[in-house]
Amino acid sequence: MPSACVLTKYGPPSVLEWAEVAMPEPSKGEIRIKAMVSGVGPTDLKIRRGSLAAVYPLPDRAVLGFETAGVVDAVGDGVTGVAVGDEVAAQLMTLGGYGEFVVATTWAVKPKRVSWEDAGALPASVEAAVRVLRALKVSSGETLLLLGAGGSVGMIAAQLALRQGVHVIAAVGEHDEELVRELGATPVRYGSELLANVRKVADHVDATFDASGKGGVEEAITLTGDRSRVITLADERARDLGVAFSSYTPDGAPDAIAIGMELLANGELQLRSQRSLPMSEAASAHRLLEEEGAREKLLLTTAAAG
Repeated sequence: MPSACVLTKYGPPSVLEWAEVAMPEPSKGEIRIKAMVSGVGPTDLKIRRGSLAAVYPLPDRAVLGFETAGVVDAVGDGVTGVAVGDEVAAQLMTLGGYGEFVVATTWAVKPKRVSWEDAGALPASVEAAVRVLRALKVSSGETLLLLGAGGSVGMIAAQLALRQGVHVIAAVGEHDEELVRELGATPVRYGSELLANVRKVADHVDATFDASGKGGVEEAITLTGDRSRVITLADERARDLGVAFSSYTPDGAPDAIAIGMELLANGELQLRSQRSLPMSEAASAHRLLEEEGAREKLLLTTAAAG
């Protein structure tokens, strides 16, 4: 039987336990993947704590994880364009990334030039970046305020927007200023002076993408002047603030992983620095993010990846 890190109950990182699980079977339109590398994201922590129980009701002993990369192990009825043995990266609608075997409905083939680590780190972040940029309808010549531009989603969103000819103002902490400057964005400091800091570098802001949920949305509304062009991925006050909260759906940006893979293969996309742990140590990865504020993208690797 395969193993996975299962959620035994809501609570601290220690509720994640490595255990044997049933082999998942692909349904119509699904593939099964023998995982090599899976990503850990901030939403995983919120689900584990129970903060999103109303949004993500989980079965008993659920397996977390929204993204993985690995080798196709089986295909369900109706699946075309991919075969057993193909290397892919996938976004997971029903979670499961912290397991040795995963089923998925949205995936893209991994080019040989893309590392397993980059492939496992890409899916959820690139899907969110593409989805929100499309919803904001940013276009060449416009100015985008990007909150949390130093994170996994923010870095990708900044680069995609810049490729479209958009001027990107990147709100970051001090440690990420040089990083976003190297990407081509204009850094400004997060915090109580955000409004003034943005006004020092831009006369106006056309749209705002909040990729972090760590504040600044109220200031963004003032700067943008149009709540319909302010979208957050993580601020749970979105409804009260009158802005859109964007979350994953299978039809949101189904081509995003393929877009990201092509850019990675061509050396045209930079991802956040990464740190890998064995998949059995998912609890440690959560602890690093929660208690130590790790600034790397944390990845979980299986024995197959070694």
